[in-house]
Amino acid sequence: MWGYTEAEIAQFGLTFGVTAFMLYMVFIILQLARESKAGRFGTFVLLLGLGFGLVGFAAKGVIKFFLSGVIG
Repeated sequence: MWGYTEAEIAQFGLTFGVTAFMLYMVFIILQLARESKAGRFGTFVLLLGLGFGLVGFAAKGVIKFFLSGVIG
């Protein structure tokens, strides 16, 4: 499609699409904290608890990047 292979489209979707989705999730968490009047500590707890999965997903990509350079 338009000169791109399926693998290139999938890689683009994984890098930019998932990144945009993760940023939207952070926006949702911050909006939730604001609407519930959570305060600073409450916002921190929300970001820590709900954003921990996002950090793990991002860390997985960074770890794979560094290990592919060392091993591959």
